[in-house]
Amino acid sequence: MPKYVYDFSEGNRGMADLLGGKGANLAEMTAMGLPVPPGFVITTEACRVFLEQGEPPADLANEVDTHLHALESAMGRKLGQVDQPLLVAVRSGARFSMPGMMETVLNIGLTDESVVGLANWFSDPRLAWDCYRRLLQMFGQTVLDLDSGLFASALDAAKAAKGVTNDLGLDAEDLCRLVDQFKAIIREHTGREFPQDPREQLDLAIRSVFESWNTERARIYRRTEHIPENLGTAVNVCAMVFGNVGENSGTGVAFTRDPATGAPGVYGDYLPNAQGEDVVAGIRNTLPLQQMAELHPQPYVELMEIMRRLEEHYRDLCDIEFTIERGKLWMLQTRVGKRTAAAAFRIAAALRDEGLIDDDEALRRVTGAQLTQLMFPRFTTNATIRPVTTGVAASPGAVVGRAVFDSPTAVRRAADGVPVILVRRETNPDDLEGLIHARGVLTTRGGKTSHAAVVARGLGRTCVCGAEELDVDVAARRFTTPDGTVVTEGDVISIDGTSGAVYLGEVPVVPSPVVEYFQGERAPDSDLLRAVDKIIRHADARRRLGVRANADNPGDAERARKFGAHGIGLCRTEHMFLGERRILVERLILAEDATERDAALAELLPLQRRDFVAILAAMDGLPVTIRLLDPPLHEFLTDRTELSERVAVANALGKPDAEATRLLHAVNRLHEQNPMLGLRGVRLGLVTAGLYEMQVRAIAEAAAERMLAGGQAQVEIMIPLIGDPKELEIIAGRARQILDLVSAEHGVDLRPEIGAMIELPRAALMAARIAETARFFSFGTNDLTQTTWGLSRDDVESEFLPAYLEQGILDVSPFETIDREGVGQLMTIAAERGRGARQDLTLGVCGEHGGDPASIQFFHQIGLDYVSCSPFRVPIARLEAGRAAVGQSHRASDSR
Repeated sequence: MPKYVYDFSEGNRGMADLLGGKGANLAEMTAMGLPVPPGFVITTEACRVFLEQGEPPADLANEVDTHLHALESAMGRKLGQVDQPLLVAVRSGARFSMPGMMETVLNIGLTDESVVGLANWFSDPRLAWDCYRRLLQMFGQTVLDLDSGLFASALDAAKAAKGVTNDLGLDAEDLCRLVDQFKAIIREHTGREFPQDPREQLDLAIRSVFESWNTERARIYRRTEHIPENLGTAVNVCAMVFGNVGENSGTGVAFTRDPATGAPGVYGDYLPNAQGEDVVAGIRNTLPLQQMAELHPQPYVELMEIMRRLEEHYRDLCDIEFTIERGKLWMLQTRVGKRTAAAAFRIAAALRDEGLIDDDEALRRVTGAQLTQLMFPRFTTNATIRPVTTGVAASPGAVVGRAVFDSPTAVRRAADGVPVILVRRETNPDDLEGLIHARGVLTTRGGKTSHAAVVARGLGRTCVCGAEELDVDVAARRFTTPDGTVVTEGDVISIDGTSGAVYLGEVPVVPSPVVEYFQGERAPDSDLLRAVDKIIRHADARRRLGVRANADNPGDAERARKFGAHGIGLCRTEHMFLGERRILVERLILAEDATERDAALAELLPLQRRDFVAILAAMDGLPVTIRLLDPPLHEFLTDRTELSERVAVANALGKPDAEATRLLHAVNRLHEQNPMLGLRGVRLGLVTAGLYEMQVRAIAEAAAERMLAGGQAQVEIMIPLIGDPKELEIIAGRARQILDLVSAEHGVDLRPEIGAMIELPRAALMAARIAETARFFSFGTNDLTQTTWGLSRDDVESEFLPAYLEQGILDVSPFETIDREGVGQLMTIAAERGRGARQDLTLGVCGEHGGDPASIQFFHQIGLDYVSCSPFRVPIARLEAGRAAVGQSHRASDSR
């Protein structure tokens, strides 16, 4: 039979899964001999039973009785006795800290009779009636689910009638009357009296804490923090100690270091003559913790020593709650404190320098998500600057620019030195040049996995998507805000990709010194940069995973190298077919015979070769994986609808447009109902004569040129969308013939490795046979996720993914973090079968997941050789690869 209740003396901090974080730490402090009020913990397992069956476990009441009697014996008082009554606090405490998300009820045990006994015992009627009104207020709000405004209004009215603004201005008689009003509110809105049986109060409070696990705010918090839904919360029942007895009492919160900056010192807040919730609720202005030394010298000295012991014991920043009751210090809670990203790095490095932790542990204490926060610029906002709307925070950063409504304008204005923000309803591949030249992008549709978001993250551009409250009129070149303000092209706006906020006008921006450090523009000349430098160097020394970058041009390649990338894992050649080269693609598609086709390819060849030469030069000596053309050719043509309109208008005017008509026929011929699963990838290379051959020759000639110039060209050729081994055999055979020809022509020995992009479930299952030809696999996790789930990345987030997250079907988008159970299993199968056929097979990943911290952990576990991500995410990948090597999950707090 499971044990559902543990005394504080029976647990320790290693039991957080069972006792919750708060209960486990109360038990740990008890074991350390610190002054903790007696109490017990009802386990998370009991909560899970309650959530499953709607009632507490059958034996829970008996176990609570046993531990309550032990608590009463320890205190020498009983719950419910009239004279010197024992009161208890009932608090939630989940495995992972969820501050303010679940319930707390203080002063359980007070009744109409025992309130008098409490007043007599402390010789303080005000204390007793203040505790009773607090119990009624908390119980009414949390247990009986009454509107908090009912009690707040009555309290405000009492203070107004007394002519005071602070609760302390109310005397015992005022509070007694307020208790009567609170009981009347409960009676009126519930149809029953406030329970006068202390054990009934306790049972209802315990039930309320269990139920609070599934409140809307708790669910939202768990989704945001990626906390599993099935953990449940523990319930902590602890003897009450009173910080509101008088001026020799008080309550406070302390930190062993500054949680904002990580600086050492004494940080915290203190309130004399108050209970703990008063500090958190902010109902009174607190005093700096240092002032406690003047008010209560001896308890302050004791607190400083306890803080020192706790930090040394936990080897981390500790967040502490305490109460002083008539000069006696009591510890009510400790936990590893939440901190800013900057504080996380600074504290980890400081604790390492102080000898409390080693280099590996310092690495475990920080996360890729925290490093991401440090790398993007931020607005210096204040209370007077308010956003006009908030959308989806799709790509971090803070940028200011002039609103433009199409890509050509973005390119033109940016060329003139004007910072611009591209505003669209949604973006498509044709907007790429605009995205490249814009500082940021703002859309009214889509989410974190939309085109705009994915491309923006790859480019390191700030992006806010799904700002639905904005009415964008592209034709009129303007958008309208919810309050009716019209923003026209050229007006200045500011967007925050970290929060999703959109502002009118210019908001001051502070650049990131961390980015300047990684780019070699700034030495590690501050505590923060020195901490980042130490930790990232250790991550590089410890990691097994290589880190490459996704880069399609020399600028991105050079940037990636500065950020620490050891090669390019994905160079997309389709981006080289945009802009002025589109006319050549049109000629290729419209070619009526081999002569016209070969002429178009001949014009493309030197352009492609020039692109490759520049990228290979930027990555000289490092591997560069070039993916042959992947998307359907018609994506490079004029939009089908636009062409139809041009042809129709021309015909209606009696002036037929022969070129538009010819293009329309070609587009109609190539049109597909589902182009993602149509003529693209390797199929394109097999069907479109000469296309892949031209690209392979361009790659080979570029490599030869670099080698003859004294460079080291380590080029790899990747074939996309392989589904059958024969596809790869044919393309690889043709490629090798061209490589041999170019080698002979230039007198060099070209031996680029040829590999397959694994992005179809069939390819994963056929990995053994594919590996007979391929020298490497690169997992294209974007398409592999789409084809495994049967989802369209660009559609699901706005259509139904929010509902899946809301209903708990998914904890996180599979396009954001790798789906280990589905897509991850296919990757594992492909890795095992591929290496079974070719022992030296190189395995990498080049999808969006290559820069995701949680996904990197998984890629390390299944034995991949490298990840490839956008240049701006290279430092994050380096850090997470190091953390994976020292055995840490992507959550910094998991092991503590």
